[in-house]
Amino acid sequence: MRLPEPRGPLSDALAADLAAGAGLAATTIARAERLPTDPGGALTDDDLQLSLAVCYELHYRGFDGVSEDWEWDPALLQLRAGLERRHLAALRELIGQVPVSTEPIDQQLTALIAADDGPSLSSFMAKNGTLEQWREYLTLRSVYHLKEADPHTFAIPRLSGRTKAAMVEIQADEYGGGSAERMHSELFAGLMRDLDLDAGYGALWDEAPAVAFASVNTMSLFGLHRRWRGAALGHLATVEMTSSEPSRRYSAGLRRLGFDGRTTVFYDEHVEADAVHEQIASVDMCGSLVAGEPGLTGDVLFGAAASLAMDGLAATHLLGAWKAGRSALHRQDALAA
Repeated sequence: MRLPEPRGPLSDALAADLAAGAGLAATTIARAERLPTDPGGALTDDDLQLSLAVCYELHYRGFDGVSEDWEWDPALLQLRAGLERRHLAALRELIGQVPVSTEPIDQQLTALIAADDGPSLSSFMAKNGTLEQWREYLTLRSVYHLKEADPHTFAIPRLSGRTKAAMVEIQADEYGGGSAERMHSELFAGLMRDLDLDAGYGALWDEAPAVAFASVNTMSLFGLHRRWRGAALGHLATVEMTSSEPSRRYSAGLRRLGFDGRTTVFYDEHVEADAVHEQIASVDMCGSLVAGEPGLTGDVLFGAAASLAMDGLAATHLLGAWKAGRSALHRQDALAA
């Protein structure tokens, strides 16, 4: 994958340093330090979110022409840590205080999900989504779905016993149960191609809005830090607990536009798989984690709340843009919604 087009002073300087390979310039570090400290806009800041995504991508597949030695460069990790602090502060401000009780963790997760009042993007796409809006939605989601499961998988070595076994069971299905063509990332790529989108890994980063990167950056942060292993599991559990019915609606929306099972297989797969995963994720995975480490209960719920909040942020961005009659993508012409 090539380095994405910069979106501000920091991502511009960072891309230049990575390509040159001579280390971080002092001006790059200075630009990172000059980013706004107010957490209010951090999750929708194109420059911050793209820069953080670029830092994290070095732990995934990297970039064409960029040395693999950058992955553990101390100066770059220090810069990334500063971006992470801003990202976490914004998450905490968005989510607020997450209540923790003595109820079993699966019941607390269920209650947290039930209390979520974010907009239903899947309902809109099922009934009203146009073909162009579908292409925009898939462009946004491609930042995650073309690497689906990978951010959460980073947490597996940080677990043990029943918790690890449960997570591996879930992730094995995400990776197609050993069948490459059934990997969820491959099914999503097929969906993109059917809607005439470039399904190459990272091919649509230049068009994806900041909220697309913020969502994946949240997962990467949780997965790459042992300190946030509880949040990684809470995030994954919430994804599994909330995706079955929306996937059914997304499938219905595509069929409304004339697509058949060949195209909807990505969503059809999630309708069945995630219904099975729900109990494994909430009871076996998260339940066993907090049974062994009760102190992680708050982190599990924080990760769950982050999952819901980021979905809500993306839905608000898309629906708001379409209602205003413009594209929801980065630097695109107005869309007749």
